[in-house]
Amino acid sequence: MALLSSSSIGRPKRQTLLGYTLILPSLFFFGTFYIYPVVYSLYLSVFDWDLVRPRRFIGLTNYRDLLASAEFGEVLGNTFRYSLGVVVLAMGIGLVVALLLNNRTALSSTFQACIFTSYIVSWVAVSLLWIWMLDPQYGLVNYVGSFLGMPPVDWLGSHRTALWSLVGVTVWKVIGYPVVIFLAGLQNISQDYYEAADLDGAGVWQRFRYITWPLLTPTTVFLFITLTIATFQGFDIVNIMTQGGPVHATSIYVFYIYEQAFHYFRIGRASAAVIVCFGLILSLTYVQHRLFRRNVHYTQVG
Repeated sequence: MALLSSSSIGRPKRQTLLGYTLILPSLFFFGTFYIYPVVYSLYLSVFDWDLVRPRRFIGLTNYRDLLASAEFGEVLGNTFRYSLGVVVLAMGIGLVVALLLNNRTALSSTFQACIFTSYIVSWVAVSLLWIWMLDPQYGLVNYVGSFLGMPPVDWLGSHRTALWSLVGVTVWKVIGYPVVIFLAGLQNISQDYYEAADLDGAGVWQRFRYITWPLLTPTTVFLFITLTIATFQGFDIVNIMTQGGPVHATSIYVFYIYEQAFHYFRIGRASAAVIVCFGLILSLTYVQHRLFRRNVHYTQVG
């Protein structure tokens, strides 16, 4: 009996050790490529350094200069508008498309594959394609618009339209992601709810309002958080299509960090911006979680 007892006590410890051993490679890469750069950026943010001269300790000056900069305020505004536009449009359109494709036919699967194709194409290819599509003289968008009586628009060269053009291109690129996630959520809802609703005479809107939408709230919150984080990290589309112009109209957060570090060689200020960005993303994620957690339904509707 003593032997059995000691063996049964030791087994959970071995299982725990095995579990930590299995996740050790992931923890190593996470620490190396995520945690270490943030910690090193925190260290560099208190120095004045241009990659050439020796580092000079200046305390919190980089943070003060950053927060007092009008350009940084404009970048924050651009980032919030870009993020909000992409998240709202991608989730709204993605939900509608997912509802339309929520069946297991071959035609539905074909459309799903076509829509998801844009998501797996590289940002470089998508950006180069849309540079041509949005060209004010030879672009397909203005060509089609001319048949509708629209005057030519300099989509990427106008201060009024450049940022929203990037929003539209980003939504086109990422739309496959919310469609697939919403479809997974829809197909996880038990048909028993809909059969009961049919017996009660519920219409299409009532079924969506009282069954589909409440049971999609976990999926919706997940998408809202992940898309917000992804849009705050946007870089390639700006770097290739507009380089932050015209007149900083499309300069968003990560591109601003890149400019400060590798155009102006303000490594300390760029590192301070990294830490502020990290804090913003953590704060937004926490606020989103607190706001939505009471309205998330996993197994019950009502």
